[in-house]
Amino acid sequence: MRLTILLLILLFIGLQYKLWWGDGGLLELWQLKQSVVQQQSLNSNMEEQNSALAAEVEDLKMGDAALEERARTELGMIKDDEIFYQIVNGSANVNNSSQ
Repeated sequence: MRLTILLLILLFIGLQYKLWWGDGGLLELWQLKQSVVQQQSLNSNMEEQNSALAAEVEDLKMGDAALEERARTELGMIKDDEIFYQIVNGSANVNNSSQ
């Protein structure tokens, strides 16, 4: 009788170990759920970036205004009849040699 109870207890402990820490156990399930949440967050961020890029591509395809703005800001381009002025903020470093 005692031997049967001891064997049942050992079997129960063995099954519990496999349930919690074995392959496909609850610990692995929890880790996979955390991984899924992180991946969904990453996917959401990527979808937002893709939407922004798609909107920018559509703007560039549809009108000259977006293309002109991009050429001006990123490439520093100007039209033929315009004059380019560059304003520099800050003070110039002057080397004083009064030693």
